Amino acid sequence: MDAYFASVELLRYPELKGQPVVIGGRRHTAAPSEGFQRLRGYAGRGVVTTCTYAARAFGVRSGMGLMKAAVLAPDAILLPGDYETYSRVSRTFKSAVAEIAPCIEDRGIDEIFIDLTDVPGETRNLAQRLKDAVKEATGLSCSIGVTPNKLLSKIASELQKPDGLTILSLDDIPTRIWPLPCSAINGIGPKATTKLEGFQIRTIGELAAADASFLVEHFGKSYGAWLHEASHGRDDRDLTISREPKSISRETTFERDLHPRQNREELTHILVSLCERLAQDLERKGYLAGSVGIKLRFDDFSTLTRDHAVPMPLADATALRDAARECLKRVNLDRKLRLLGIRAGALVKREEYLAHAASGDRVAEAGLFGNWPSE
Repeated sequence: MDAYFASVELLRYPELKGQPVVIGGRRHTAAPSEGFQRLRGYAGRGVVTTCTYAARAFGVRSGMGLMKAAVLAPDAILLPGDYETYSRVSRTFKSAVAEIAPCIEDRGIDEIFIDLTDVPGETRNLAQRLKDAVKEATGLSCSIGVTPNKLLSKIASELQKPDGLTILSLDDIPTRIWPLPCSAINGIGPKATTKLEGFQIRTIGELAAADASFLVEHFGKSYGAWLHEASHGRDDRDLTISREPKSISRETTFERDLHPRQNREELTHILVSLCERLAQDLERKGYLAGSVGIKLRFDDFSTLTRDHAVPMPLADATALRDAARECLKRVNLDRKLRLLGIRAGALVKREEYLAHAASGDRVAEAGLFGNWPSE
């Protein structure tokens, strides 16, 4: 999907189309009718979740601190994230694709891989059908890359954004892929890019020309061999059609450091809110949690986690909060915090658990979504 979160917001506020818009930070009190908040003068620790292409023209990028973004684009509109809406629209666009090509690997809220091998139709027409279906269902544009494998499709989907459609064969690798920077390959991050540049390797073509033994010597047996294969566009991974999550989490970074004693009421409110949102995630996805964990990041950036195994799988916000408090009892809360998170782990499917319970195991329904039974 193209600039996904920002594009969803433009559906809500069409008057912002063509303007630099940044998504990030906490929810604001000012309503749009009172005037949109600008990045100018922003003070806080928020980061850019995503932004429109107009904002990217100023150098704003996902993951950038909002204060830095404010220097680059002070007049950009700042909107808070609405992740419930983004998740709902995500399910809608994936359902629209599945009507045409049901063999899908889910890669997150705004990206999927699709196997078109057995789907009838000429390639370009089929890809355009997918784009049209997404547009009709959501009002949003997407960019598609059609190639022989996942690695090349990931690259191709980025080549003509926004609203792109790129079709590549293996014969196109020398002219379309090799001129690109090495970082265009998903899996070559900033550290590897810097190291490659130290060897005068800046493009994928230069990486492909490097001897495989040289890459193994300097990048390790596994990663070096992968670099050689990836630079030649080789990738034999199949689609992962079903991927059960191991955990689901919610966390938030505070605009200012909060002390567990001095800011007890504010931290309690944040914990309750995180538990409510996590409970909604569990209910929507049909899971129960067999364990609950907390994540704390202190003012010195050190991070601590604690986990608590619950006696019976749960999904209720109150039960999540009680389990989180059990975790907190094992932490020395004498320092200021900058982040609080809660995680539901050891996930089980709710329907499967209840079916197993109905087959003979005695389970109190109240234990799943409310207070534990007394026995």
